[in-house]
Amino acid sequence: MRKQGTPHWRAPKEVQRRAQELRRELTPPELRLWQQLPLRRLTAPASGSSTPSVRIVDFYCAKAKLVVEVDGDSPARQMRYDEARTQWLMAKGSSVIRFTNREVIDQLHGVVEAIAELLGGPPP
Repeated sequence: MRKQGTPHWRAPKEVQRRAQELRRELTPPELRLWQQLPLRRLTAPASGSSTPSVRIVDFYCAKAKLVVEVDGDSPARQMRYDEARTQWLMAKGSSVIRFTNREVIDQLHGVVEAIAELLGGPPP
């Protein structure tokens, strides 16, 4: 039984399984950030999408409705997909912040500070 007031996302089983797979397969930049943040890698608060991958985000803080994405070097096609996905997540009520792999590797402290600022508190 979940605590009262705790968000509960009803993601389809397929999405839940894929999110679990991705949690086991973090990229090195995602792992570095994961070790620094009090967030959990979850399925996003999404429904009504026919594309399960649109629901899985890198990091999500339900309390703040904040999505944190870590992007690799992307071709233009991937950048268009990411932008459409960002717009979709924002339309669902989430804030979205994106960092590149390079930013996480080279400027981890600054990345963590930026996220903490959005969460309204000091860096962890």
